[in-house]
Amino acid sequence: MRQPPKRSTKSAGLVLFRRRDGKLEVLLVHPGGPFWQRRDEGVWSIPKGEFDENEAGIEVARREFQEELGTAAPDGVPTPLGEVRQAGGKLVQAWALTGDLDVSRMTSNTFEIEWPPRSGKMQTFPEIDRAGWFDLDTARRKLLPAQQAFVDRLEALV
Repeated sequence: MRQPPKRSTKSAGLVLFRRRDGKLEVLLVHPGGPFWQRRDEGVWSIPKGEFDENEAGIEVARREFQEELGTAAPDGVPTPLGEVRQAGGKLVQAWALTGDLDVSRMTSNTFEIEWPPRSGKMQTFPEIDRAGWFDLDTARRKLLPAQQAFVDRLEALV
């Protein structure tokens, strides 16, 4: 019997960018928790999160920026970068926004999971364990493959 297609979830996020020493840089975040501790290239993301009911994409992007980094997104007019579909089926919308952020002052929401698995012990981990500024070539290597398109679109705009 054929299974119904998986329902995709939707997320939205911001691609915060700045110029440093004549180079364009983007802000990326690394997922927290034990599954991602030792992984680097191909797992970073833009700050993003899932839609709540009746919420506009840019509202989601600004809310998630605040939750994942502990500070409000900079003021300014965001530029749409479109949408990508990640490997798991999630649709991600993004907006480019000029700004700066001291990543050493980042504070993230936390989540709780049983760790180690089947241990009966619950542990709390940060949703995002670090953030960093990366030039565009490095960002493409660090990002989840589908999100690399946002860097390409940003570069074409700027």
